[in-house]
Amino acid sequence: MSRPRYEGLEILSEVPAEPKGVPLLFVHGAYTGAWCFQEHFLPFFAAAGHPAHAVSLSGHGRSRGREKLDTLSINDYVKDVAEAVATLPAPPVLIGHSMGGFVVQKYLESHPAAGAVLLCSVPPQGLMSAAFGLMFTKPSLLSDLNRIMGGGRAGMESLREALFAQPVDVEDLERFYRWSQRESHRAIWDMTLFNLPRPSRVTRAPLLVLGAEFDHLIPVSLVEMTARTYRVEAQIFSGLGHGLMLERDWRRPAQHIADWLGEQGL
Repeated sequence: MSRPRYEGLEILSEVPAEPKGVPLLFVHGAYTGAWCFQEHFLPFFAAAGHPAHAVSLSGHGRSRGREKLDTLSINDYVKDVAEAVATLPAPPVLIGHSMGGFVVQKYLESHPAAGAVLLCSVPPQGLMSAAFGLMFTKPSLLSDLNRIMGGGRAGMESLREALFAQPVDVEDLERFYRWSQRESHRAIWDMTLFNLPRPSRVTRAPLLVLGAEFDHLIPVSLVEMTARTYRVEAQIFSGLGHGLMLERDWRRPAQHIADWLGEQGL
């Protein structure tokens, strides 16, 4: 595992000795960083032959910009992805989780890619439906997310509820809690209303849309709406929550992605 920085961007990498597939670039969701892919996905895909990289967007992880997080927009995050892509030897498959999936959609409006995977992604229609859904089904979780936005801290149980449907070790949950962080108000508003993707402009690269049965943040109905927008089929993983790359059964979605990459010749 290496932790290089490119002009202040943290990029975590696992590179096989003999690469057999295209590079993969993972883009994390809100309140997290590249670390969420370091747990399982980076070593898994490197073992499968893919150079696997995860970028911490500006203001996240060990990347630049923590002091100006609230001024950062989705367009700033798109520029981060473009900067990370430029460090790679070939166009990668972009794999975005939650907010990262939204950023990938915006990136594809003006950039090519070998392919894209949207994991529990914010839909192109934005966050409004998800926020209303939380208001009625999980009001305490919505309140805790708003508290984090204001610079406060939510409880570990809220993190468990937001990310996990399966049991999670207390030590792991405590570690993820320490690494979680605030998110940019501006980016959240961009995803809600002000900078939504324009699907007609999104590059028609091979696309895979995945969701989780027990995702409280991006429910199955919104994952299916994303898939319909891009005219593909959604794959929903039973028994998993929003943080499917950190769940105990993380291998199921990882293997599905690996199989899809092979089917696409990537």
